Amino acid sequence: MPQPLPQTERDPAGVAGGAAPMVPEPFRVAARRRETPDTWTLELEPVDGDRGMAFEPGQFNMVYAFGVGEVPISISGDPSGEGALVHTVREVGAVSAAICAAEPGEVLGIRGPYGSSWPIAEAEGEDLVIVAGGVGLAPLRSTVLMALSARQSFERVLLFYGSREPEQLLYRGELQAWTADPAIELSVTVDSATGAWAGEVGVVTKPIGRASLDPDRTVAMLCGPEVMMRFAARALRDRGVSAERIHVSLERNMKCAVTQCGRCQFGPTFICREGAVLRLGQLEEIFEVREL
Repeated sequence: MPQPLPQTERDPAGVAGGAAPMVPEPFRVAARRRETPDTWTLELEPVDGDRGMAFEPGQFNMVYAFGVGEVPISISGDPSGEGALVHTVREVGAVSAAICAAEPGEVLGIRGPYGSSWPIAEAEGEDLVIVAGGVGLAPLRSTVLMALSARQSFERVLLFYGSREPEQLLYRGELQAWTADPAIELSVTVDSATGAWAGEVGVVTKPIGRASLDPDRTVAMLCGPEVMMRFAARALRDRGVSAERIHVSLERNMKCAVTQCGRCQFGPTFICREGAVLRLGQLEEIFEVREL
């Protein structure tokens, strides 16, 4: 097991309020809404009321359900610092189920923010291409919000979003608004059409393959199931986009988030320290290894 790094090296973004890295800060649930049958969005406010949380798009927090445990959850809110801290959580186990069940007024623990961020500055003056699959839109929502608030900084903003079925789409109200917004080019597709769905059916790589893209001007950001990201990255590479211009967000089991437990190791990389956002060029070979 690697030796722990000094806090200034392993957590350059710092911890909210300057707290010790393993001590959660209490945040109260201010609002809660259901996104899909198994996914909820929580708006959180600090219990002391004195501070919010500064973060960069793509970073994550360790969210603690008292008496149950904690899990890493990406931050999905507005990075401008206005409004509540937002987390969109899918129920996949006991801890995430307890977090999803937290009612307004209940208190959760927050440690963070941790990890690297989407390199939005690299896309300034370029075409920003965002590819999300399923709940993978949650870690990218902050990027979309930031890009739209500074739309003049980019030539084009394109969002490709895919889901298994219409009932699994996140942020449906925002998707409707983005569809009508000329500032963003939105493509939504589902693997299987159900109900009254009249949109595109198929995997998210299909619209990537036919989109008008300039590979030398494209900066791409991908998040979703790893198999989806592998195929999306291949689709972009087939269009001539360099691996250095493609960024992915990886998910691994974490216990500490400060490089002490080693559970998030991916080859030579610790996701909590170098990730979760990584440049494809850093890991292209091992990224193609299934089940790693």
